[in-house]
Amino acid sequence: MLTQEIIRKKRDGLALSDEEIHFLVAGITDDSISEGQIAAFAMAVYLNGMQNSETVCLTREMKDSGEVLSWDPADYPGPILDKHSSGGVGDKVSLVLAPIIAAAGGFVPMISGRGLGHTGGTVDKMDSIPGYTTRPSTQLFRSTVKDVGCAIIGQTARLAPADNRLYGIRDVTATVESIPLITASILSKKIAAGLRSGLVMDVKFGNGAFASSREMATQLAESIVSVGRGAGLKTSALITDMNQVLGTTVGNALEVQESIDFLEGNRDDRLENCVLSLTSEMLLLGGIVATPEEGRKRSLAVLEDGSAREKFATMICALGGAADFVDRPQHYLPVSSVVKPCFAESPGVITAMDTRAVGITTIALGGGRRRASDSIDYGVGLSSVASIGQEVGTEQPLAIIHARTEDAWEQASEYLKQAVTVSSHADATGIDTPMVIKTIREEV
Repeated sequence: MLTQEIIRKKRDGLALSDEEIHFLVAGITDDSISEGQIAAFAMAVYLNGMQNSETVCLTREMKDSGEVLSWDPADYPGPILDKHSSGGVGDKVSLVLAPIIAAAGGFVPMISGRGLGHTGGTVDKMDSIPGYTTRPSTQLFRSTVKDVGCAIIGQTARLAPADNRLYGIRDVTATVESIPLITASILSKKIAAGLRSGLVMDVKFGNGAFASSREMATQLAESIVSVGRGAGLKTSALITDMNQVLGTTVGNALEVQESIDFLEGNRDDRLENCVLSLTSEMLLLGGIVATPEEGRKRSLAVLEDGSAREKFATMICALGGAADFVDRPQHYLPVSSVVKPCFAESPGVITAMDTRAVGITTIALGGGRRRASDSIDYGVGLSSVASIGQEVGTEQPLAIIHARTEDAWEQASEYLKQAVTVSSHADATGIDTPMVIKTIREEV
């Protein structure tokens, strides 16, 4: 086959055969197809899309381009489940979700990513825990999942290497925003990680999300559920709001602390709603419960009895963190030199938030990456972030800023004031979007 003829075919809006997709993925994997040809292919897909059957085939081929994990039911006697988020600001859901599922009887081999752009990465949050390794050996990863029920680690180049190369090229050729390519990218890695029982996708929409509109979020969610089913993986998707910070913190160590607080009973309402909606759907997919309502009750039960907190503590210890980390997080987590509140210019009610700008504020403090090679200051960020509909004034700040220097605090304060809209005579009724907008499940 000739690569250029396959590109021409997709350029002209025609569907590719399974054999042509296999040829392309093999060439992407072994470098026999050039970066220019991969870029042209990605742009052709971006402009013309793919049929569902093509995306299913692309997902399978990229999954098979590298190592595929398996989990023997004799050693892992429960459903193998995972969750993936399309990215958000203050999204620490994975940190509490994995131990909840483990405490409820599931196994969660969670392979997560780092942050780039305005959204934070789960692996960066875990890296803020001294001693914790997000790059364990395969043996340690497996043993932690077996003994604890969950392990949160970083992505490995051995899983779906074709996607690693394709994504790198998409990132610099303005072709990231392609629903078929996003779908295949997510699912190929998750299926390669050995999920046999189900995946729940958290598709966020709003001004702090990749999908700015509900329509785009719905298209992505429906694509992932449909292609997941076609690739042999039970998949559900929740569409959730990202028009404001999720929880009350933004920044790696601060989000770890909020996660511990959550497991100990101090929970932000919107974060709790998001977490319980996702865990109940995962338990439903895994056959642990019969209804989402039962899944929510089961999730709350393992939170209230402390078993989810214990799973989190045990996971951290198993992967190199201190045995008493969860008991004394302030003793271990990095902190900032300058910690001061930021107040609005005048009192009122928060009526809108430029959530992406809030994320950028944390990056400006050093808490995120502008480029993949950047280092991170794990101690900086925002805490006590006010939410939409909340009154702010001389007693209630927009947020508490954690910075390394006074100059950095001043700059972040100006960014934050510009990112939050405060109205003096606003009616707060109806300005707060519901956390979970819609659930999309497989058709039976």
